[in-house]
Amino acid sequence: MKNIVILISGRGSNMEAMLEAKMPCRIAAVISNKVDAKGLETARAHGISTAVVAHAEHASRELFDAALAAEIDRHAPDLVVLAGFMRILGEAFVRRYHGRLMNIHPSLLPAFPGLHTHRRALEAGCRIHGCTVHFVTPALDNGPVVIQAAVPVYPDDSENVLAARVLAQEHIAYPQAVRWLVEGRLTLGPDGRVRLDGERHEPGALLSPLPDAH
Repeated sequence: MKNIVILISGRGSNMEAMLEAKMPCRIAAVISNKVDAKGLETARAHGISTAVVAHAEHASRELFDAALAAEIDRHAPDLVVLAGFMRILGEAFVRRYHGRLMNIHPSLLPAFPGLHTHRRALEAGCRIHGCTVHFVTPALDNGPVVIQAAVPVYPDDSENVLAARVLAQEHIAYPQAVRWLVEGRLTLGPDGRVRLDGERHEPGALLSPLPDAH
């Protein structure tokens, strides 16, 4: 059974979704860069080992990355999952876990990398928004895409309402991506392209708003 280490900075709702999905893997540890991250309590309640590697206690990003990697490696992970981990990781760290470091971003990448994605989608007048699970590369929010989920944007949406709609899809897409990897169906090829055995697609397209019926 493959080992997973999950990194969080806050409540860890995507971590909770993975616990509820009962994936065929062992969540070996949950690590946070913040001692007061609510997700640590959830992990402990499930009997999962937890640790804190506080970024504020390290003089540089490189020193923090090294301390974080040392803690991660104690658990011999097959996959490291970023679940609301709000720190930018350096190139050496990312390359250390190449092909086994995964993230979820609340937009349909490459649209809206970085922060405040829902606000920016509304300001841009987007009709469709969503989330992206991707392998992490040194370029921020720019790694190979594993799975995306799209939701409609309604005219009266607020930032919080849209965020909640996207988050519901995150809780479906992220556990699915992790399941594919631990089942051996998902790989990242040497050409940087994602390969998924038994990949399925629904015919048609998602339109928002819907066209007139004829």
